[in-house]
Amino acid sequence: MLTGTYQPGTSPLHRSGAGVKLLGLLVFSTVLVACKSPVTVLAGLILVAGMYGIGGFGVRTLGAQVWPLRWFVLFLLPFQWWTAGWRAAFVVVGTIVVAVGGASLVSLTTRVTDLLDVITRLLQPARAIGVDPDRVALLLALTIRAVPVIAATLHESRDARRARGLEHSTRALVTPVVVRTIRHADRVGEALAARGIDD
Repeated sequence: MLTGTYQPGTSPLHRSGAGVKLLGLLVFSTVLVACKSPVTVLAGLILVAGMYGIGGFGVRTLGAQVWPLRWFVLFLLPFQWWTAGWRAAFVVVGTIVVAVGGASLVSLTTRVTDLLDVITRLLQPARAIGVDPDRVALLLALTIRAVPVIAATLHESRDARRARGLEHSTRALVTPVVVRTIRHADRVGEALAARGIDD
C-alpha cells in the first residue's frame, strides 16, 4: 500500500470510508490467496482495473503502482515455474501483483490520517495487553513518510553518481543513501524527543 500516495478526487472510492476500503481489501486479498486459481487471478486483475477506472485513474496508473515489483517478478516467476510449474508461477506472482495493485488503490483514494484513525480504533482493545494504539499509529505514519524520503534520496544519489561518471559504482550509490537516511532518522528522533516522545 506504500507504493501509492493519496490523490484527491470525488469518485465513489474517494467518498467511501477508510474502514470499508480496508475491509474490502482484506476480503479481496483473502479470496485471492485462498482460491489459488489462474481464473481467480485474472478475475481479480479485471476487478482491480475496473476499480481504478471508477476511482478516476487509468491503466497507466495501475501499471505505475506495480512497476516497482518488476525485479521481484523477474526473479520469482522463472523460479516458481521451474520448481512448481507455470500454473503455480502464474498464481503466486499474479496474486502478489494484483494484491499490491488493490492495496495501492486504497492508498490512492484514502488519506493516510483516515487510515491511521481506523487502525487506532481497531487497536483500542489491545490496550489491555499494554499496546498503545497511538504509538502504533505514529510508527506507521513515520514509516509511510520515510518511504518517499528514501526513494527521493535514492533518485538524487543515482543522478549524482551518473553526473560523476560512476554509473557502475555500487559504493557511489549506497554510501550517500545510507548516510542521508541515517541523518533523516536522527532528525526525526530529535523532533520526537523535543515533543516528549522519546521512550
